[in-house]
Amino acid sequence: MDFASLKKSRANELNKLSEQLKKINTNENQAQGDDRFWYPDVDKTGNGYAVIRFLPAPGAEDVPFIRVWEHGFKGQTTGLWYIEKSLTTINKPDPVSEYNTTLWNSTSDDNSPARKQARDQKRKLTYISNVYVVSDPANPRNEGKVFLFKYGKKIFDKLNEAMNPQFADEKALNPFDMWDGANFKIKIRQVDGYRNYDKSEFDSRRPLHEDDDTLEQIWKSENSLQDFLDPKNFKDYDTLKKKLHAVLGLAVKSHEDSADEMPTAPARVQRESAAPVAPSKPAKIEEAAPWGDEDDDDLSYFKKLASE
Repeated sequence: MDFASLKKSRANELNKLSEQLKKINTNENQAQGDDRFWYPDVDKTGNGYAVIRFLPAPGAEDVPFIRVWEHGFKGQTTGLWYIEKSLTTINKPDPVSEYNTTLWNSTSDDNSPARKQARDQKRKLTYISNVYVVSDPANPRNEGKVFLFKYGKKIFDKLNEAMNPQFADEKALNPFDMWDGANFKIKIRQVDGYRNYDKSEFDSRRPLHEDDDTLEQIWKSENSLQDFLDPKNFKDYDTLKKKLHAVLGLAVKSHEDSADEMPTAPARVQRESAAPVAPSKPAKIEEAAPWGDEDDDDLSYFKKLASE
């Protein structure tokens, strides 16, 4: 698709994006250190402010955002961290999801340690989009540049609400449109020790720039999103399983054991249930797990984990 086509087809983009949102909402399913990513900074009180513009899909790609599932938890006995992308992101079985299912099925007590552990180890959902930084008072050098932006459910809900307004007097807004979209004002507060984005909002709709040549250069500066979903950028199942064993202090399987067999729940977990433990079945990738999936709203979440 060339730039002229992008401008002509934007009238249909809102419907296409709404359909994509419906699929995600009904089908639940390595940014730090990468200078392609932009992060809003906060002051000593935990407050922060910046203005960005969400950009349309880059090049030949169809959707201006992707979603990535990640796990971030600490082994209860080893003190080691497991911080990895989940293979469920690319619709493949993931050892943590499978082990969480084993834990969950080991007892019927919803308040049991086993089910608490499954909840603690659940997936965390983030999104990635291309953005243009309009204003960044904490780091003015970022202004006027295109970056990747990783964000959580709270901000994604703001996008969804703009595209699907609840009231008759509100007009649907395509936040990713460079002509009829709107700047997004990020307002960060510190709430209960975490970054909170509830006050963030869209400004009035306006072109990102009056000159189409400038807009075209911005569009051509975008980064690929689909590259993040390339299987080569994910660790393979066996590697993740080995790390999971190490973090949780689980015994390493012998060569005679089936390569597909997941470890059983620890003995203390098995004792919680008087009934035999049901055979473990991988959680369905296309459905929300019974222990719930967490939408992490703190963009500094994994950085915080690593520093503890």
